[in-house]
Amino acid sequence: MIDYIEANESNWDEILNGRDIVLVDFWAPWCGWCRKLAPSFERLATEFAGRLKFVKVNVDEEPNLSERYGVQGLPTLKFFCEGEPVHEIYGYLPEPALRSKIEQVLSTSLVCNVA
Repeated sequence: MIDYIEANESNWDEILNGRDIVLVDFWAPWCGWCRKLAPSFERLATEFAGRLKFVKVNVDEEPNLSERYGVQGLPTLKFFCEGEPVHEIYGYLPEPALRSKIEQVLSTSLVCNVA
């Protein structure tokens, strides 16, 4: 079961609409660190289902989305709230560190005024 959404320009606004926290993984198939991050991202998407949306953007297929948000290196993870980027992670993070960052975002009201 896939608990993340694959984004493209046609569904992008719908994905970001609303008050949900959205975590977007900007990645490419040729990126080794992206491939290393993918299994952790998928596990965490299942673990945190219902608490935030997990989204993947293939920058090769959606260059306009990556350009719009200034993605210059991969992987880049961005947290969005109400359609706006509010926090970024550049580069690979091991799963425990990424889980910790997600928990921090959710528990400290870092974004979206959620507790």
